[in-house]
Amino acid sequence: MSDAPFDPARSETTAPTSVTGDNQSNGSGSWLQRRWRPGTVNPDHPDPRFDSPSPSPAPPSTNGVQPTPHLHETGGAATHLHGDVDVVANVVEELILETRKRDLLEGVEFSREMLLAQPFVRGPHWDTVWEQIVNPVTGRPRQPVIVIVAPRSYGSTTFALRLLAEHTADDTATVQLDADWDTPRQGRLPLEKAHAYQLDLKHPENDQVSAEFLNALSKHASHLRNCRSYLVLTVAQGLWTDHRLSDRDGIQVVHLREAPHAQRVVEAHLTAYGYDQLVTSLRSFPKATTSLRGLTAVAAVRAAHTVVMAWKEHSHTSSQQSLVQVDGEGETQVTLEERIIAALTDWRGELDGRFGETNSLHTHDNPSLTVEDRCLLLALAVQQSAPMPVVTRSAAALLEAIGDTPDAPGAAPGISPALGALAGRGMRRRIQDVGGRVGMQDTVVFDRPAYGRAVLEYVWDNYDVMRKPLLTWLVTTAQNSDPEDHAVAALAELTVRHGTVEYLTTLGELVGSSQPKVLGAVLESAVRNEHVGRLAWEALYGWAEQKSYAPAVIALCRRILEDSSVATSLAKRAMVRLRRVAHKNTDATVVSQVLAAFDDLVQHPTVAQRLVGEVHGWQQGKVSARSGSLAFLALMAVHHDGTPWLVCTPPTEIDVQQAVHDLLSSADTAAEVISRLTDWICSCAGDPSAYTQLRDQLLPALRGHNMFEAGMKLMNELRGISTAEGVSVADDFYNHLVDSRLHTVFPLEENIA
Repeated sequence: MSDAPFDPARSETTAPTSVTGDNQSNGSGSWLQRRWRPGTVNPDHPDPRFDSPSPSPAPPSTNGVQPTPHLHETGGAATHLHGDVDVVANVVEELILETRKRDLLEGVEFSREMLLAQPFVRGPHWDTVWEQIVNPVTGRPRQPVIVIVAPRSYGSTTFALRLLAEHTADDTATVQLDADWDTPRQGRLPLEKAHAYQLDLKHPENDQVSAEFLNALSKHASHLRNCRSYLVLTVAQGLWTDHRLSDRDGIQVVHLREAPHAQRVVEAHLTAYGYDQLVTSLRSFPKATTSLRGLTAVAAVRAAHTVVMAWKEHSHTSSQQSLVQVDGEGETQVTLEERIIAALTDWRGELDGRFGETNSLHTHDNPSLTVEDRCLLLALAVQQSAPMPVVTRSAAALLEAIGDTPDAPGAAPGISPALGALAGRGMRRRIQDVGGRVGMQDTVVFDRPAYGRAVLEYVWDNYDVMRKPLLTWLVTTAQNSDPEDHAVAALAELTVRHGTVEYLTTLGELVGSSQPKVLGAVLESAVRNEHVGRLAWEALYGWAEQKSYAPAVIALCRRILEDSSVATSLAKRAMVRLRRVAHKNTDATVVSQVLAAFDDLVQHPTVAQRLVGEVHGWQQGKVSARSGSLAFLALMAVHHDGTPWLVCTPPTEIDVQQAVHDLLSSADTAAEVISRLTDWICSCAGDPSAYTQLRDQLLPALRGHNMFEAGMKLMNELRGISTAEGVSVADDFYNHLVDSRLHTVFPLEENIA
């Protein structure tokens, strides 16, 4: 994946050239004996500073030999393509598009078995659309390109993937593409033999479908057909607005106008994950099934998880005696039916009463809460069961965040805050009035997570002015960046539910600089979500170039890359954004944070391979020089059996001597690479064979233009280190690098500052 989303083919740095030959020995090839005549070209590598300009086109050959044209051989075919070729006549079966390969959309391949094992429900309307797409004779889609237009959350993606799994050949690979573009373009679509691609177009700005795009798709459809491949686009209904959008040659457009039956979706998911008994229970609860009517496919899947959550709460509560006793009353056991009904209820009717007319004092015959009690209810909705001081502070913090903090709840004018507080209702009474309980140890129990979620959503939906204060308050009450933290979990739920461009912008502005780790934890849920993931990744891409947001981007990308089970597409996106942070930020603190992230991540084998690719891309001039150099520095810290990995078995993709030379010759990285080279030499000094091998590898990199100062600094750092034979490592390097006739002019003892 390219570092740039819209023009990934552009290079960000100068491609490194070769350094002095590896076999150059002391004498005529040592320091201070090479002289460049005026007017001649310096063959050494240019200064690899991080802010080096984009590369210039390669100069024409001067030896009279014409450059060899680019040659691509199609596998198993005798046809050769020279230059840029779009279509090769008579070789359609072997057509492979190589042009702009780095510019193609990437995706994740799904196994057919996994897709067919997923819970899936089709109603009559879905059956009709399904039959429109599939040819009953061949059992394959009628057209190579299918466009499915549907309202958001109706399940069109699930529909598309299932259709491809059932109605394509067994040898066809199913790939879900990631639309990382600024506008739909046919040239970004991959084309391979026996592939079925699925692509969501749901971004309100970047996925607007045009007639021109469909026209280009019509031409693309013929290539897909000849490759026995398919493309299914699932388009949000709001993006299908142009009156010119309709069927084309090779393109079939269908509309999903209904979501599948919600209760059947819930039951299918419960059965698929081993909760068959819950299906029977759910069917016996009429009020619960009534709550499912009219839900979209996404909401129905969420309801299935809610039912499981309610069952687990019930099982946990039933397995132990109640630890909380209410004054003067015994604890009433809540039944499973009551828990499931409560979990599936949207609570809007009750909340309409609690958030009714303005009420300055609470009265038991009026369910409307005072503003202080509304803050308390929100605090309970987030904290659930917690010590009373925690709940008290949280409610007070929200009241302060709103900016309307009276001296005390219910205080009358002229009365001191302490007396006013004493004269008002106590916290225990207020907690009971909003639906909580208080135990003997002053522990608040608000065992109503579904109700709490409904409270947050109700306030968000009905009080626009409360949104920014609510986000600010949730961030300030977060104890840490753990996803299990109540405030972080609440923020994550709001983000997944309301993850629009405007929401993410507001969240970043409020949280980015103050709590970067919290923002990273919240966005981890968002980037993993199929509905808001692309918007979240795009926001992170923009934030990556801003110093204030960089820590949050780094934190999120680290969390993603540390997960060995993460999808390849997510890992690639995280790597791209870390690269962009490194490339766009010149601040030393931010650069050191990226290096620290790389140092930690390089211990994971899969990430180490990604960093190898980053270094290779840098040395090929394809990615950021700063990111590539930081990746190399991180790889320098990897040891295998006590020996530096880049010394004993360096990856074939990396030119270690070239990288060391480049980093030493730049003032921005010389100090860091010298420190890591010193560690290399220390680890090998006791083994004569390993030391000799390392020294001989480093000597060519230390020779050349602009290397004298860095080499002298390295040798001064090596003082005090000796080989197994007792020879000073500093003296050994010095004797190999500095001509003996110049020892008195440039003694090693002189420490170059």
